[in-house]
Amino acid sequence: MKTLRLMTPIFAVLLCSSFAYLQTAPSRPATPPPSEPFKGVTTDGKIIEGLFPVRSTGVSTEPVRKAAEKFLAALTEDQRKRTLFPVDDPEWRMWDNRHFPVRQGVGFKDMTEAQRAMAFDLLRASLSAKGLQKTRDIMRLNETLAELTNNFKEYGEWLYWITVMGKPSAVEPWGWQLDGHHAIINYFILRDQVVMTPNFFGSEPIRAESGKYKGTVVMQDEQNKGFALMRSLDREQQAKATIRGDKSANYNLSEAYKDNLVLDYAGIRATEFNSQQKKLLLEVISEYVGTMKEGHARVKMAEVEKHLDQTWFAWIGGAEADSVFYYRIQSPVILIEFDHQRPVALGRSGPTRNHIHTVVRTPNGNDYGKDLLRQHHQQHDHSKQPGKK
Repeated sequence: MKTLRLMTPIFAVLLCSSFAYLQTAPSRPATPPPSEPFKGVTTDGKIIEGLFPVRSTGVSTEPVRKAAEKFLAALTEDQRKRTLFPVDDPEWRMWDNRHFPVRQGVGFKDMTEAQRAMAFDLLRASLSAKGLQKTRDIMRLNETLAELTNNFKEYGEWLYWITVMGKPSAVEPWGWQLDGHHAIINYFILRDQVVMTPNFFGSEPIRAESGKYKGTVVMQDEQNKGFALMRSLDREQQAKATIRGDKSANYNLSEAYKDNLVLDYAGIRATEFNSQQKKLLLEVISEYVGTMKEGHARVKMAEVEKHLDQTWFAWIGGAEADSVFYYRIQSPVILIEFDHQRPVALGRSGPTRNHIHTVVRTPNGNDYGKDLLRQHHQQHDHSKQPGKK
């Protein structure tokens, strides 16, 4: 599907439009299940073992379970059938950050007001206040995009879908997924452990200058904190961090269908940072990790800090006040990408600050909580999983 970028603009638009009618289709013919077994993001194709033990974090996930149960109970029987999948279903891996693919589950557009409120209660129980606000504002800006393009078939505030993997449980693994344009959340739970990757947040436009949601703006902290880190480096450090000076293309590598990405470390290693620079690095990472509820974010940040000396920072583009850029933060336990993208719906040009993509992944086999699930299955017989077959 990446080949869309290589097509003529007219043909690409026609092809994208042809997918619009599929939004309510009962199946997903355009996106077959992944052909490769899941392995996870690695630096050399080899998984580092033992990074993600099954353990107690002491941070309750009960509010998430209860919110999920209430949401499912509010659905019709048909909606529940379309929403529930086994906990190990390939559906986890079929998310797509673009606007046209077919989605599974139940869409906000098709929910009653009461169902919609309970869907947001599930997000509220799972995310921090800032994370919920960001998700909600991205949905609103998708409405702004519909207004700007007069295309309410492919863009809009309610074109987002929820699926639930496994049965919400206090002891068994389960999770949920939000899938839609520029907002993807994969949220896996095993008792009191949470893995909230892959997640994808972005927007075009970044700011609503007019319309229903005028004044809404997103992704500025991710942009500005990354820029501040780069500017804190001295000239020699910046030269090491910069892997390409020219920012004329899109550079995110770990978006949809890149679960088994092999990506070596690049740029500058955190061992070459002074204490203030390390603090700024952690502030950037915390901006992304902090999308999840505060207690679970603290657990993840402790994991990140444990591997701080194995963390690398890479940069593409300039470091001037108006520069467009890409940056990557990578360690054995986290991968973050930020990219100023080319316009898609709002013109044709080089990368712009008005279109941003960010991705967060857990390398070494634990995206979607897969490594935790693997260990759990080694200890328990789960030959029969609840959900849709």
